[in-house]
Amino acid sequence: MTEQNTTLKVENVSKRFGDFTAVENLSFSVKSGRVFGFLGPNGAGKTTTIRMIVGITFPDSGNIELFGDRISTELQNRIGYLPEERGLYKKMKIQDQLRYFAALKDVPQAEADRRIDFWLDRMQLSEWKKKKTTDLSKGMQQKIQFISTVLHDPDLLILDEPFSGLDPVNVEFMINVVAELKARHKTIIFSTHLMETAERLCDDIILINKSRKVVGGSLREVKASFGKNLISLRCEGGLNVLHDANLVARIVEHSDEKEIELAAGADSQSLLKRLIESGATITKFEQIEASLNDIFIEKVKETNA
Repeated sequence: MTEQNTTLKVENVSKRFGDFTAVENLSFSVKSGRVFGFLGPNGAGKTTTIRMIVGITFPDSGNIELFGDRISTELQNRIGYLPEERGLYKKMKIQDQLRYFAALKDVPQAEADRRIDFWLDRMQLSEWKKKKTTDLSKGMQQKIQFISTVLHDPDLLILDEPFSGLDPVNVEFMINVVAELKARHKTIIFSTHLMETAERLCDDIILINKSRKVVGGSLREVKASFGKNLISLRCEGGLNVLHDANLVARIVEHSDEKEIELAAGADSQSLLKRLIESGATITKFEQIEASLNDIFIEKVKETNA
């Protein structure tokens, strides 16, 4: 990976607060123009790492490079950061505070007003421009906070739990907005607990737990390395076959189907043949890959053991 196609490089970074180690010897790179999932349970060290990237705090050891150079104020102006803890001025009109946020990033007011109108229209909030924050719902406030993050047209977006407070319709809406930004070749670091959403959006991921990297790489590589042999099954009958430990290692019951993990050395065709021979009525038999949620849970359990 060359510096030209790397937006962010974190090398052997550690951060401690007294006796508590928040981040330990963490290394990863974020490729330009891709969506990078920064995943982990609460307290894993995600927010501390993000704060070091944007310059709120500094590492005790290790290096962080943005766009091929050491962090500087000029480079930080190329970042748009949406923190998990939101912050809008409650009594200030939406247009006025968006102008203020744009001015902090040196966007001229005429250009800021043009961008504000564009983004308010895109977020379906144009009629709320003259309203105060307290007049808006939590979901609307979340959208305004997002606008403040993208107004200066940053090259790198860091979104910490961007869908918090949004209903399912608006989550889908915001997923589409993030996809549009990716299509414009923006680099996006996306931190979330919503594994299904991360699976839809992310090209690459890192999972950290207890301050350390657990697994990382492209989403495809991570899934391939998980090494589970899974079948999605919908059938009636065949219970004796499914309870054969030589064929089936684990069964996860869903509302109308089962997820079958095959035993080591077993293959899907053997299971299918046995089910048919047992007289089971099969309406679905599909080989599937492990979900990101499955990988997340298993890897976290391993490191907590």
